[in-house]
Amino acid sequence: MSGRPQAARRGLRRATLISFAAAGLLGSLVAPNLAEAKSAPKPRVEDLQLLAINDFHGNLEPPAGSSGTIKEIDPKTGQVVSTPAGGIEYLATELRQAREGKRNSVTVAAGDIVGASPLLSGLFHDEPTVEAMNKLGLDVTSVGNHEFDEGAKELLRMQRGGCHPVDGCYADGRTFEGASFKYLAANVTSEKTGKPILPPYWIKNVRGVKVGFIGVTLEGTPNIVTAEGVKGLKFGNEVTTINKYAAELRARGVNSIVALIHEGGYPASTTYNYDCGAAGAGVSGPIVDIARKIDPSVGAIVTGHTHNSYACAIPDPNGVPRSVTSAASFGRLYTEIDLKLDKTDGSIIRPSVTAANHVVRRDVPKAPDMTALIAYYNKLAAPIANRPVGYIGADINGRGSSDFEKPLGDVIADAQLAGLAAKDKGGAQVAFMNPGGIRSDLVYRASGAEGDGVVTYAEAFTVQPFTNMMQVKTLTGAALLALLQQQVSGLNDAAPKILQPSANLTYTLDLTKKGADRILATSVRLDGAPLDPAATYRVAANEFLAGGGDGFPAFTTGTDKLVGPSDLDLFTAYLTTNSKPGTPLTVPAQTRIKIIGAGTDQD
Repeated sequence: MSGRPQAARRGLRRATLISFAAAGLLGSLVAPNLAEAKSAPKPRVEDLQLLAINDFHGNLEPPAGSSGTIKEIDPKTGQVVSTPAGGIEYLATELRQAREGKRNSVTVAAGDIVGASPLLSGLFHDEPTVEAMNKLGLDVTSVGNHEFDEGAKELLRMQRGGCHPVDGCYADGRTFEGASFKYLAANVTSEKTGKPILPPYWIKNVRGVKVGFIGVTLEGTPNIVTAEGVKGLKFGNEVTTINKYAAELRARGVNSIVALIHEGGYPASTTYNYDCGAAGAGVSGPIVDIARKIDPSVGAIVTGHTHNSYACAIPDPNGVPRSVTSAASFGRLYTEIDLKLDKTDGSIIRPSVTAANHVVRRDVPKAPDMTALIAYYNKLAAPIANRPVGYIGADINGRGSSDFEKPLGDVIADAQLAGLAAKDKGGAQVAFMNPGGIRSDLVYRASGAEGDGVVTYAEAFTVQPFTNMMQVKTLTGAALLALLQQQVSGLNDAAPKILQPSANLTYTLDLTKKGADRILATSVRLDGAPLDPAATYRVAANEFLAGGGDGFPAFTTGTDKLVGPSDLDLFTAYLTTNSKPGTPLTVPAQTRIKIIGAGTDQD
């Protein structure tokens, strides 16, 4: 453990700071007479600290592999290094220490607090994470797309409490009390009533100044959640919704407004303390256009979804820089946003806003209440969690791989084909896995007492936590080619989503071309033979993909659907069948997709 006092440690953190006043960015907008400026009374202000997280995804224990590190620049060498980070025991300590000495502090989040969670939380329908967030002091969060993984009714149970309708109560028979923090869903409305399914905003009285928080998720949520999860719901435009409720808040006398948005951007650097530069030029993605259009009355924007870290300034519709932040994911960072409230008119003094991301390092004391919570649920989960299901000889990266073809994606696709190839199982001839569904890596180093190279059920669950049911459909060769082209066209044109194929499918991806042409049609081979547009093929995918999710409508043209076991069941069965002590599973060679134009050609 570090011997430095906490204040000194935080002072040494390299953090991206936004300070509009220091940069003189408002000077051209306000140029008062000097004498008037000297005589004008100073505004009465109230300081407010916001502590923000996003995309926690139930990671109560420190995440394993690359999911549990943050990239930063070593101040001694100037090199980019990966620092271990995350874990609710450390996050709780960091946030509690950050609040010390602060008269006013509010803890906020930008969605995906639950969903796609490791076994410790997912096995209990994320009740442990909600309990942890209650203890953590979370005040308010927007919903994210993963809050809808189990549907709107389950989301409402997370807010209101009550035992699970199927699995009942877990903790010694006591009833789950629900979230003490507020879920906001301003742009998620019921198709029947047209009204938000949860409150659109929350108002906090900060010593006489009313501060409003508006929460939205991305408009495209239905494209990345199973159809059953968003059944009966509509998702409105982020900007339109925020501006609507900002006006409503102002009409209620609330002039300090913060937006919590589960949509994000892509900074030019992966280091957590990257300086976005003037006018947010160093960040791209959906949040840039959204931030530029949100009403200027919104004083700060907290974002998520992309799992990136940034503390940037993006101009509002009047061209005035405004704080836009994101704290990576899995509790590895938190953002500290300090602002001043004008007690005269109740507004956020925009030039006062500063924001910095801080690493949740693992050299601070663990929070005892969080340690106790983890131990309690680990005891309940142990009979299932600790069961060995396979063996690996080295790390097999999935979430932690930046390659289009991910080693763990190859393994998962092979597992799906192996489990569904038999005639009575669907007769699958090829399988595809969506990259976003790979939630972690398989790490060689032991996470507990199981030993190095042993894959436990809990570790397999962390990789495939959705337990999506598998489907096998008949697609024409033309539809199969369209499927491959949709990886780099349509909804995925700007940000390709490269499916992970089973070993018997190969093709070339040419990044020097545009749109669908990036898939070289003549290069596609299945079992070594060219794809025949007129032939039919049995294609396996999880129910999310098979329903057209992630921008793949070609899947919906399939016929003769057969529903199989869950993706997790096939994954664990494959690991058990294909690896033994002494003969572990090896890392795939990543030779299924030949890539041209990524700096150098990649095989």
